[in-house]
Formats: sequence, C-alpha cells, structure tokens
Amino acid sequence: MIYITRRETFAASHRLYRPELSDEENYKLFGKCSNPNGHGHNYTIEITVAGEVDPYTGFVLDLKKLKEIIQNEIIIHVDHKNLNVDTQFMKGIIPTSENICIALWKQLEDKIPNGKLFSIKLYETENNYFEYRG
Repeated sequence: MIYITRRETFAASHRLYRPELSDEENYKLFGKCSNPNGHGHNYTIEITVAGEVDPYTGFVLDLKKLKEIIQNEIIIHVDHKNLNVDTQFMKGIIPTSENICIALWKQLEDKIPNGKLFSIKLYETENNYFEYRG
C-alpha cells in the first residue's frame, strides 16, 4: 500500500451559530467565531489517497488527476465563499472544521478513480488542523 497526498489552499468565511439561539447564546457557545458578520480563514487541505501502484503507469493515481478532482469537487465551491450560504454541500451544517472535513470527504469519496480516499486534513490555522478518515 502506498499513500499519495495533494495539498491545496482556499480562503473562506463562515459563522458558527445555531439559528434557534440568540446572538448572546451563540456567543456563549461559539465565542468570537459566532460574530454575526462572520470571520474567515486561509485553509490548507491535504487529500491522501491509498492504493497499489499500477504496474503499467507506476502511479496509484496521477497527481494531475487528483488536483483536477479537488479543484472541481471542492475548491471552486469553497474558495472565497461564505460556507454558511454559498456552499451547497455545507447547507444546514454548522461549518466547524470538523464538519467541513466530513463534508469534503463526502464530496470526494466516490470521485477517486484509482485507489481509495484515505484521509482529509484541514488546516484552519498554522497551529490547528483536523483530520478525517471516513
């Protein structure tokens, strides 16, 4: 088994809140991340695919193809977007980094033509990252 990873970046805004709660209650629950005007991050994602090397190509999956999949299935939907309102696959989901990882997994899991999606790492800041393995 070999693991290949592609790293991409995107900038997005979001607000952590529960619509049934008041602004004060949301602030208690989510702190400054519940700012009614939202806030943003420069995210980095690492998508890892696991598989066997194809003896004909020498690849698990051509990294150009993985880049194309990530661009088409994720980046065009999230880059410079508000995750609460602009991103269909995040509708109705509190856009915590944990939930973003799960949503990104769902976007990609059946789009990988060779190998198998192994993990998604989402770097929210230089110091915080989240990893999901399905």
